[in-house]
Amino acid sequence: SVFGGYFEPEFEFWTKILFDSIIKGKVKMLYSQLTEIELGNAPKRVRELLDKIPENNIEFLAITEQVNFLADKYLTENVVGKTSRPDCLHIAIATLNNADILASWNFKHIVNITKIRGYNGVNHMLGYKMLEIRTPREILEV
Repeated sequence: SVFGGYFEPEFEFWTKILFDSIIKGKVKMLYSQLTEIELGNAPKRVRELLDKIPENNIEFLAITEQVNFLADKYLTENVVGKTSRPDCLHIAIATLNNADILASWNFKHIVNITKIRGYNGVNHMLGYKMLEIRTPREILEV
């Protein structure tokens, strides 16, 4: 949702600040295999955002068996419904790769206090660290 937010009037201000921070190397982007798949279906202008980011400022993260296990655990613990598996994969990838923060504009399934508590409850139960889940607006200084 962050890539798409670059072109959405409601989210573009903060999203552009986030991308500028990544481009300048102030923030490192953890870019997952799942995001790569999702961008494959996105409009060209959204896909081209990735080309603006220097390779040194991106770390690629794969979908592993452990990621799939954790994502499925979020589902079996009823954090979200089965149709939200891609959202669970994003959370699992960030958790297992020790991301400092997962930034999203998805208020229904990700940046939602009930869902955040659910994801982190599962993380805690399995011995993983708590994941900060915030909007770009919440994590940036202007």
